Amino acid sequence: MPKVLLVEDNEMNLDMLSRRLRRKKFEVVTAEDGQAGIEMAASEQPDLILMDMSLPVIDGWEATRRIKADPETRDIPVIALTAHAMAEDRQKALAAGCDDYDTKPVELPRLLRKMSEQLGD
Repeated sequence: MPKVLLVEDNEMNLDMLSRRLRRKKFEVVTAEDGQAGIEMAASEQPDLILMDMSLPVIDGWEATRRIKADPETRDIPVIALTAHAMAEDRQKALAAGCDDYDTKPVELPRLLRKMSEQLGD
């Protein structure tokens, strides 16, 4: 069962997406801000991180940069989740170190395909 770290500050999005992922047989751990996401990535060593970009404390771009800069967490795939759907937002996420990018509202079949690609399924 792959472990997914969901970093999301919106309680409704966090609850909805974590329940949907658990139904798809993922183990889900959560963090509600970028700093907590960095700490959880190190302590939980998830198989994949779903990173909201608009986060309190440390935003998702900086959190991803720090996760990718740490030898212990750099190989964990990160998929950016953001309501920002412009082409430059995708480029900004990839430049920060995200391995893929998806838009909100989350379209679960599309997100699951991207997760599967990153997990090598």
